[in-house]
Amino acid sequence: MSTTAVPQIVVGVDGSEQSIEALRYAQKLAPTFDATIFAVAAWDYPAADPGFMPLGSSEFSDAAREHLDKALAAAYGEDRPAGFRSTVVFNHPAKALVKASEDAVLLIVGRRGHGTFRGLLLGSVSSACVTHAHCPVLVIREAGDRKDA
Repeated sequence: MSTTAVPQIVVGVDGSEQSIEALRYAQKLAPTFDATIFAVAAWDYPAADPGFMPLGSSEFSDAAREHLDKALAAAYGEDRPAGFRSTVVFNHPAKALVKASEDAVLLIVGRRGHGTFRGLLLGSVSSACVTHAHCPVLVIREAGDRKDA
């Protein structure tokens, strides 16, 4: 639960349709919690040859910012919710979102699992968030997985 003066809903944003829908859900739920929205886009170095270490990080950070900006435009257009904040952080997405959940009343993430039993599996990030977050977690499924879609 939040110890900050204004409750916040944290939303994990990676540019996917689920993360755009997560932003929209946050906007719908924010009045219920009297909360602001805090969008978090996280990036980490891609898995590579163990002997290879990328030089510089600006291109990864810039790409994450671009995904975040496009998702915000798709979810909200030019009218961001009152008190809205966003950030791009260098960290594994699950770790960044679990950390951000320390000061949240709700964490919203998309489910992007792609396993054999697709309808039963969560993605690794959403699963880690459900397991380790410091607040309740809402997982947004793909439109094709929902009965209302």
